Amino acid sequence: MKRSEINQLMREAVDFFTKQHFALPPWAYLSVQQWQQLGHEADEIRQNRLGWDITDFGLNDFYKTGLLLFTIRNGNLKNPNNLKTYCEKIMMVREEQVTPMHFHHSKMEDIINRGGGNLCIQLYNATNENTFSEAPGLISIDGIIRTFLAGEIIILKPGESISLPQKLYHKFWGEKGKGTVLVGEVSAINDDTTDNIFYEKCGRFPAIEEDEAPLYLLCAEYPAA
Repeated sequence: MKRSEINQLMREAVDFFTKQHFALPPWAYLSVQQWQQLGHEADEIRQNRLGWDITDFGLNDFYKTGLLLFTIRNGNLKNPNNLKTYCEKIMMVREEQVTPMHFHHSKMEDIINRGGGNLCIQLYNATNENTFSEAPGLISIDGIIRTFLAGEIIILKPGESISLPQKLYHKFWGEKGKGTVLVGEVSAINDDTTDNIFYEKCGRFPAIEEDEAPLYLLCAEYPAA
């Protein structure tokens, strides 16, 4: 992805979050120079990869297959002094913009439609060989247990949420014609380096072509204290 594209996506996200009355923390808007001046007091942000996260999953077509996230809080399984056992993210999901099919071995998560359009989520249980199970399963939608069929697409309207256990394949996108979706995630500790199992091979963090200076740093770019 080009840095200019990432910068523009950040501007669009700030505008969208503002219109949805969702405020990011102040450090979301720190410049590169301000990050260079921050010491160890900001290590929780650095070490737990809080902040901006924009990916095209290595497929070079962000608007077709991509996701913009902002991690607000997160723990760290590798830090013995970690006090947090949970994670929270906010996401901007466009119409028909797909986050590819994947599951997590460790993380359980709730996906919440916090406003805007409708969110579509397709589900399959994973087999021991990490293939799709054709068996139905049970899922909790806003605290109500129901059965889902293999490959079923569940549509979440604003205010609705779904609880995704470990080893449940899921992919999601904004429903066509309903608008961009403000998506929340509340989960156990998130570790994108070890706990994302994609059904089809793809990348998690994009290669960046530096065609202009960063507007804000991504979560994997913070300078050391």
